[in-house]
Amino acid sequence: MELRQLAYFVAVAEEQNFTRAAERVHISQSGVSAQIRQLERELGAELFDRSARTATLTAAGAAALAPARAALAAAAAVGQAVGDVAGVIRGRVTVGMVVGCTVTPLFDALAAFHRAHPGVEIALLEDHSDRLVHGVRAGTVDVALIGTATAAPAGLDALTLVSERLVVAVPPDHPLAHRRRVTLRDLADHPVICMPAGTGLRTVLDQACAAQRLRPVIALQAGAADAMADLAARGLGVAVLSESMAESYRDRLSARVIDDIDIPALLCLVWRDAHGPAVRELLAYARRAFGGGGGLPEPAAAGDDPKDSHAASPEEQ
Repeated sequence: MELRQLAYFVAVAEEQNFTRAAERVHISQSGVSAQIRQLERELGAELFDRSARTATLTAAGAAALAPARAALAAAAAVGQAVGDVAGVIRGRVTVGMVVGCTVTPLFDALAAFHRAHPGVEIALLEDHSDRLVHGVRAGTVDVALIGTATAAPAGLDALTLVSERLVVAVPPDHPLAHRRRVTLRDLADHPVICMPAGTGLRTVLDQACAAQRLRPVIALQAGAADAMADLAARGLGVAVLSESMAESYRDRLSARVIDDIDIPALLCLVWRDAHGPAVRELLAYARRAFGGGGGLPEPAAAGDDPKDSHAASPEEQ
């Protein structure tokens, strides 16, 4: 019995799907299946019921799950204990990022953190904000960059990075482009292009519409701002974006603030209070990358600039 087999078993149990589990542990689906079959032969029992579309635990699998998790945690604790003595941070951090949102400071933070702590594996997960929040609460995601209508999701620590108004983005010859003031009722007269439910921008829009009992026609949905802008530029609807998003398309779209939406669209970094040294250090690098801010820890080695770090990268080792 090998630790990697237990890790694959836990991944499939949590994902309830061999394909998603394979993506999570970064090997092929056939590799995961083969290792779990080998584990089942060694244990003398099937761990999963494979007859349905989802991989559900058998009675034997359910009995094995808690000990498997404990074994993996114990193995991680061994490495961490040695790392604490040697001053080396090891482990794995899973970072979530809202779909369609390219935030350079986050990538800068990840790169600096990787240079300083090459012993920590970084996994990047892109998803909608509501699912990322659920992942942070459940412990499957360590830190997440989300779009939200509330500064701090319940039960999580958070740092607001961006707070801005929603705008309608339309071609220059569109009727709304010539208005000095655009309201939700004006928006409701046109087909709307917006992000899917579960994203921060959509939550803000839905809450504002509900407050005025308006039900605009959501003609098209896209998870990326580029796609929304392309659709709007072709006259397929009016795009609802944040101010900074719309700024990128000013060469082909005119943006007007939606005057009666008072709820700002927020971009926040969220995490749980209880986290290990790897996550604390990553948060410290995020603090640097985003220009400081309350709620994020200081780097453990004060004054140690990532650019001056002598830690070798994997390519240099």
